[in-house]
This record gives sequence, structure tokens and C-alpha cells, in this order.
Amino acid sequence: MAGLTMTGTPSLRLPGEHFAAGLVFLSAGAAGLVWIAPELSAGLYLSPHVAAVTHCFTLGWLTMTIFGALYQLLPVALGVPIASERAGHMSFWAYAPGVALFVCGVASSSAHLRYAGIALVAIGILGVLTNVGISLHRVRKRDVIWAAIVVAISFLGITLLLGALLADNLQAGFLGSWRVRVLATHLHIALLGWVLMMIAGISHRLLPMFLLAHTADTRWTRQALTLIPIGVILLACGIVSGNDTLGNALPWVGLVLIEAGIACFIVQAVLFFRARKRPRLDAGLRHAATALVFLALASVLGPVVLAEGVHATRLDVVYVLLGLVGGLSLFVVGQFYKVVPFLAWMARFRDDMGRKSVPTVAQLYSQP
Repeated sequence: MAGLTMTGTPSLRLPGEHFAAGLVFLSAGAAGLVWIAPELSAGLYLSPHVAAVTHCFTLGWLTMTIFGALYQLLPVALGVPIASERAGHMSFWAYAPGVALFVCGVASSSAHLRYAGIALVAIGILGVLTNVGISLHRVRKRDVIWAAIVVAISFLGITLLLGALLADNLQAGFLGSWRVRVLATHLHIALLGWVLMMIAGISHRLLPMFLLAHTADTRWTRQALTLIPIGVILLACGIVSGNDTLGNALPWVGLVLIEAGIACFIVQAVLFFRARKRPRLDAGLRHAATALVFLALASVLGPVVLAEGVHATRLDVVYVLLGLVGGLSLFVVGQFYKVVPFLAWMARFRDDMGRKSVPTVAQLYSQP
């Protein structure tokens, strides 16, 4: 676990405030699922309530947590400090309230709250992109983790642009029937291009460290990080252009590449689990393993969803729930069980090391 910190990592307050806010949005999203359950069961994924709860998970939980993880792990994984810790705090205090305002604005159909929220979210994201981008530019050893972060934050920028377009469309309605296509493109770029790419890159460092699996074959990560972004681009172009039927190849080629990339990511994770030195899996690693099963199930549904198009609304809802809640969100929850106790231990006990007896990280919480 010492691999989570080193000289050059920011104070624990910076990742800590992101993780704390992320948990708040995760709790709001979990409660929101109960609220929107009738709409989900009816396949009403275009409902403002569904959109609001979805963004609790995507903007509030996943993206917030990834930002916090980047601030803590980027210096460790790539050997360069964050360009500006102060800028990190400033972007957080724009982004977190922005997400809250945006979610409330979408849920209540308030244009004022929605525009105020998306403006603050944009400021926060642009701040992170600039801060992380400067740090990435300073990296000398540009490995697969560096490449994953670069590609992922590029997709985050595209996600922001499409999100702003969709938010403005709620007021102006200029997209018309294209709204569903742009929404599908926005969703896949966000979940696969931004979140999954970042998870795959960071997991390349975290999983072998948590599992003590440093002898595992790691070549599958590179293949996953190559196939997924190319597939996302082709799928997005196919959806936006209207080529989403069996008679057109572009979205299907993209889907095949994405499926192959996800398979490579899952194979890499399985190899890490098999090569582990610790036979017993703790709570966090069991969450991560279960999340891989949900991600595989979502991948199985992918071709069916593309073949059925926009008419199979209930199937579309199941597909997104499996991937977003069961796969990506649960995987990040699993990493929380490992990272957060360590950071809490560092904040409370690192000054006491060598001077008095201190508990181990594992003793900070009960493990079944």
C-alpha cells in the first residue's frame, strides 16, 4: 500500500474532498434509483428525473472520484507532481456545487439552475484538464498508464461538449429527433471513452498492488487501451450519422472493437486475480471481481441493443444499469475499500510511526 503515496503527492485534503463529495453523490444516486424505479421499469430513459439521477452517478460519483484518484495516484504512477494543488482545490469548489446545481436543474426542469450548474461544471472540468494536462506534459516515461490518462481526458472534453449541447437542447429543442442519437453518443463516450479508459489505466497499477500479483502477464492492458478508444470513435460516428442498422457496418465495427477491448480488460484483470499472492479476497476485491461480471453482462447485451435500436427502451435501461451501476460504479466502490482506509490511516497515524504503536490499515474497518 506504500505505492499509493510518495514525495510529490498533494496533501490528503485534495483527494479527500473529492472522495467525500463523491460518496455524497453516490448516496444521492442510490436513493434516486428508488425514486425513478417506476420510470425505469417503463423504459422512460428520456425522463428528466432519470437524467438527473444518472448524472449523480456519472458526474457526481464516477468523475468526482476519478479526479480525486488522479490527484493522489498520478504522481505515484508517473513520477511527476500535480501542477498546482491550489488549482485542484479551486476546480473542486467550482465542480462540486456545479454538479449539484445541474442535477437539481435537470430534475426540476429549471433552466436557470441547469445553466448555472453546467457553467460551473465546465469551469471545474477545464481546470482539471489544464492541471492534469500540464503534469502529463512533464512526464518523461510515457507508458500505458500515461496513454490511458491522455486518451481518457480527451474523451472527457468531448463528453463535456456533448453534455452542454444536450443541456441547451432541453431549453431550445433544436436537436429534434437527433436528440436520442446525440444522447447515445454522449453516454458511450462518457462511460467507455472517459470512465472505462481511466479505470483500465489506473487498474493496471492498482490491481497488481492490491493483489500482490506483480508476476502476472500485463500485455492485455495495452490491447484494451488500443481497441476501446478506436471502437468508441467508430461507434459514435456510426450512431450520429444514423448508421445504426444491420445494413451499415460502421457502428458494428466500432462495437466489435469495443467488445474486444473490454474482453482484453477483463482477461487482464482475471490474470491479476489468478497471479495473486493473497488467496483470500477482501471486501474491496470481491466488489471489483463482481463488477467485472456485470461489465461482461453489459457487453453481451451491447450487440442486441444496437440491433434493436431505440425502440427497445426497457432493454436499453437494463444495458445502461448493468454497465453504469453494476460494472463501473461497483468497480470504483471496490477500489474505495482499498484506497480510502489507507489515506485515512496516513492522515491519522503517519506522524506517530516509530514513536508509538499504531494500528494497521486493515484494523481501521471490519472485514467479513
